[in-house]
Amino acid sequence: MIADYLTKMGGSMALDKFSIPQQHPSKICCSVITWVLLRNEDLSGAFNFTNNIDFITTCIKKTKGDVTQRLCTAAEIKFYFNSLFSKGGKTGLVKVNKNCNLKSWISGCEPGWGCFANPDQKFELKDENNMPSRTTDCQPCCEGFFCPRGLACMIPCPLGSYCPLATLNKSTGVCDPYNYQIPPGMPNHSCGTADIWADVGSSSDIFCSPGSYCPNTLDKVSCSEGHYCRKGSTTQISCFKLTTCNPNTSNQNIHGYGIMVFVGLGLLLLIIYNFSDQVITTKERRQAKSREAAAKHARETAQARERWNAAKEVMAKGGWQEHLSRTFSRAKSKKRIEQQKASGAIPQPLSEEAPKGSKEKNKEPGNLTKMLHSLEDDPKSHEGFDVSIGGKNVKKQPPKGKDMHTQSQIFKYAYGQIEREKAQQTQNKHLTFSGVISMAMDHNIRSRPMIEIYFKDLTLSLKKNHKHLLRCVTGKLSPGRVSAVMGPSGAGKTTFLSALTGKTAAGCAVTGLILVNGKNEPIQAYRKIIGYVPQDDIVHGNLTVEENLQFSARCRLAADLPKADKVLIIERVIESLGLQAVRDSLVGTVEKRGISGGQKKRVNVGLEMVMEPSLLILDEPTTGLDSSSSQLLLRALRREALEGVNICMVLHQPSSTLFKMFDDLILLAKGGLVAYLGPVKKIEEYFSSIGIDVPDRVNPPDHLIDILEGIEKPATVTREQLPVRWMLHNGYPIPVDMLDLTEGLSTPSGSNPNTSGGHDGGQSFSAEMPEDSKSSLSISKSKDLSNRTTPGIYRQYKYFLARVLKQRLREAQMQAIDLMILQLAGACLGTLAKVTDETLDDSGYTFSVIAVSLLSMIAALRSYSLDKLEYKRETEAGISRLAHFLAKDTIDMFNVIIKPVAYLSMFYFFNNPRSTFQDNYVILTCLVYSVTGMAYVLAIAFEPSVAQLWAALVPVVLTLVATQGKDSIVQQYFGRFCYTKWALEAFVIATAERYSGVWLLTRCKSLEGGGYSLHDYPICLFVLVVNGVIARIAAFVILVTR
Repeated sequence: MIADYLTKMGGSMALDKFSIPQQHPSKICCSVITWVLLRNEDLSGAFNFTNNIDFITTCIKKTKGDVTQRLCTAAEIKFYFNSLFSKGGKTGLVKVNKNCNLKSWISGCEPGWGCFANPDQKFELKDENNMPSRTTDCQPCCEGFFCPRGLACMIPCPLGSYCPLATLNKSTGVCDPYNYQIPPGMPNHSCGTADIWADVGSSSDIFCSPGSYCPNTLDKVSCSEGHYCRKGSTTQISCFKLTTCNPNTSNQNIHGYGIMVFVGLGLLLLIIYNFSDQVITTKERRQAKSREAAAKHARETAQARERWNAAKEVMAKGGWQEHLSRTFSRAKSKKRIEQQKASGAIPQPLSEEAPKGSKEKNKEPGNLTKMLHSLEDDPKSHEGFDVSIGGKNVKKQPPKGKDMHTQSQIFKYAYGQIEREKAQQTQNKHLTFSGVISMAMDHNIRSRPMIEIYFKDLTLSLKKNHKHLLRCVTGKLSPGRVSAVMGPSGAGKTTFLSALTGKTAAGCAVTGLILVNGKNEPIQAYRKIIGYVPQDDIVHGNLTVEENLQFSARCRLAADLPKADKVLIIERVIESLGLQAVRDSLVGTVEKRGISGGQKKRVNVGLEMVMEPSLLILDEPTTGLDSSSSQLLLRALRREALEGVNICMVLHQPSSTLFKMFDDLILLAKGGLVAYLGPVKKIEEYFSSIGIDVPDRVNPPDHLIDILEGIEKPATVTREQLPVRWMLHNGYPIPVDMLDLTEGLSTPSGSNPNTSGGHDGGQSFSAEMPEDSKSSLSISKSKDLSNRTTPGIYRQYKYFLARVLKQRLREAQMQAIDLMILQLAGACLGTLAKVTDETLDDSGYTFSVIAVSLLSMIAALRSYSLDKLEYKRETEAGISRLAHFLAKDTIDMFNVIIKPVAYLSMFYFFNNPRSTFQDNYVILTCLVYSVTGMAYVLAIAFEPSVAQLWAALVPVVLTLVATQGKDSIVQQYFGRFCYTKWALEAFVIATAERYSGVWLLTRCKSLEGGGYSLHDYPICLFVLVVNGVIARIAAFVILVTR
């Protein structure tokens, strides 16, 4: 009955009877907070004596059945804990009270002793306001109880404690196992029981010693072999298998399990990476095999076509045409053949419905006839080419792209088309817009939307000092033509392209008028069908040539374009740019070499060619290329022009052969002024008319650029006058500050101002301008006018996901190094930061938060720091920013999941804290998720070097803010916004959950010292996750706005 009463009294003390006065939060005593907020299961674990009441039975015998007269009331217990943890007070000393004070200090006030309540008074044990007077029958307290010095009553010891009757150590004068002495001058006074229950840092006298366990408060049992017992244990814990635990062991050595987890994690990652690599490699090999078979098939088909054409010529010369027409007829009857023979008419082509068995009876077919039979009987052997008989084409049409499902069918279709195009190119060697109309009219070459660019008085100047970088540029770029922009260094060639495409810097002002297809629309409205090749080779180095081209085609071609046509486009670009040999090679980076610089330049151009642009702008595409590579590139561009593509590129000084391959030339002089804008074939005629002749055996562009540079000085005109001469030639207005250069200049005789800047017989740009056009340039964003629907966010997300996954797999070595560094940090901190029960091991977790945050943030910077240029190029081309961001974040979730395991595989098994591995893993996962989002912000907002400094500084500073200055309200306020505060609180709470019984006051003091609460564990995890989400939102906003 008394045991039940004590247990219930513990519950009532904790939850029912204590009233808390309203005080300032910093002055609320730890004891009151603890006893009010402790949960029922905690109290049950500390004061549940129903399983062993021997100490109560013994006490009843000792007190002759009146034990309740010696128990502390609720008021005395409250008074004890308020005194125990009051600020400024000395731990273990109870404040003076009515029973123990300077005037009255009875023997019951000594440690380990207590007195009966006076028999003439009535009191209730649950009374929390009034303390009874205790002066009667003072004697040592019962075993299993502790009697604080200065209180004269006894309180039951919590489970996990050892409270026997003390014995006097005559050599030291101390009552063992406690640390109090018998008061001098009191010969009848003896040692009592325990005198204090406090946090372990203040007094650990009653805690069951390490290596032993205390099933009740009177018995202490040594740990047996194969078990370990921590301090304050009530039971012994079995050691893990494969570990050795000797008798009286306080902790188990689980380093071996850490090594096992380390090895297991390494094997798991190795399997994942190898398996993924094998899957990708197998798929690529199968695809390469299908592609090679299709290419071989296409070549054989082309050779068969050539043999057929050769045979046809022989037959036409040797009189075999009539014979072969009868032999291979599929539609004409024997009667009609005989009529044609009788009339002597020329046999007509036979239809496909004619029977295959028609042949001459009296003559054995020859080898040529057998070959032609095989061509007709096996239609798959000559897919994609024409068989001409009698001047009419009978064509085997390939299946449509939507009807093709296998890789083999798609590749056969693609390579068949490519070989057919090669044959047509052979017939049309001079690839000019007017000379290959038959090729351009081919139904297999899809026409693209035409873009014609008109520009008038296009001027670009610096806002700060109004310096002109480009001035009074008037002309047009026409579809189906290849235009070159040339001039000396600093003439504004790249600036011209930037002004034309709306890519000017923020500090520049652009004036003038740009018309797209005769309309005053911003060029950005056609972004989806405009390709821009930057001067630098901005290509993903950790992807192969084909993967780079394939990704660009998937994201930028029309969403409804069949897969077969997309493959055809990619294969055609690879073929035309001469990249077949390196299609499966990594492009390479600065650190890791890949393909050559010239090949990388061609890949840079190919990224724009695969999206089938209507306007293609190239900034110095031939820089670094040899003559043959430059010609190869330009031939590929000329083929694009056949489809109506408007191509304009910046060049320095091309060779004579390369120069003649252009249709138009824009020649800029110093200051961004036009010296010539018109057809290439008329440039020498124009300059000859103003007295500048190109010497024999001199490359025209070299000679003209030397004049513009001032190296060559013609006698009739100065280099400063060349732009003015061009304005006079075309009748353009001359700026006021350039009028002095017109002295002595006049329009050349016989010149026609209306033949400038265009093509043969075309009108001048001024004549073509609408009369109501405003002299202003609009570069604001508007609706999409490209008439091309590219894949949506979800499809682009899948494309990005596949690309980023490949990139991460190819960075496996770097990923392994990151994990090894984390494991090394875990091993060091797990060894050096020993577990301390006094602080619930918060120091080790503080170091863990700093280490994991710092290493995870620095590693996560690579997600956005290394490909900023590639991202800028892709987003300017219209690729989804959101798909790009979500795909990277999705792949990075692998690191969020695996990095906590890597760290804990060393830290947890070297440190062996009381908290569970699962709790530590969940907290670290939320922590890594949070800091990864913060790393995104740093990587996007700053340059790589600056971002690394911030990543090293932020975790340290935020941890200091979260752990220091608990007494400052300001610091506490700012600390709540630090992710480190919530991570540390979660770790401490997870550890505190493992402390019970005699550890309750220690847990209370540690939680109060950090300002933590047991109920905030879910809140801590939630705040870390929310912090990660907010950081990702901020990172995406910065990504979009930069």
